[in-house]
Amino acid sequence: MTPSFVRSFGGAMLAVLVTACTTPPPPQPAAPAGVADLLERPAERALLDGMRAYDEGQYPQAEAALRRALSTGLRSGRDQASAHKLLAFITCTSDRVAECEAAFRAARAADASFALSRSEAGHPAWGPVYRRALPAN
Repeated sequence: MTPSFVRSFGGAMLAVLVTACTTPPPPQPAAPAGVADLLERPAERALLDGMRAYDEGQYPQAEAALRRALSTGLRSGRDQASAHKLLAFITCTSDRVAECEAAFRAARAADASFALSRSEAGHPAWGPVYRRALPAN
């Protein structure tokens, strides 16, 4: 190898090393939110309260908490869809069919992939309303 080649190669390597040392590292991805983080957010806390009340059969309390979650600003479209789905179940079983249908539509608007499970879609109270509100594509 000729000395000029070594000098130019060495100079190029030095330039790469200097650039590498002065370029800041890429930012680290944000840590995913934990349950404690979520509980500090009023909307997410209200969603959890609504889900718990629904599971315990306390439907008036569940409805109030789910509506509070939606009005307080749930961040996730999937969470919004979950709140609307439970509201649909509550309103359908209390013969508020128009509200039930609107809740199913709102769930789909919040999350384009929203769909009931096969057993949920077969429920006699809300299954027909769901199929009417969100016909198969």
